[in-house]
Amino acid sequence: MNHKYQITIAWSLEDECYLAYLPEFANEVMQPVTHGETYQEALQLGLEVMEELILHLQAEGKPLPVAKLVLA
Repeated sequence: MNHKYQITIAWSLEDECYLAYLPEFANEVMQPVTHGETYQEALQLGLEVMEELILHLQAEGKPLPVAKLVLA
């Protein structure tokens, strides 16, 4: 899927791993949504969680969150 949602990846000193956040889905699921040993792993897992959240919301007949646009 090609959805226009944000994924924020941040290093956690406490957890010693990268944490993935899905800001637009904050009302649907606890943040951070996943983590990874590398930036790439956290990003990939974040994308997988996003996909599952989208499919779940669609199956429940709930609206998808509005994508927050960032203007550069």
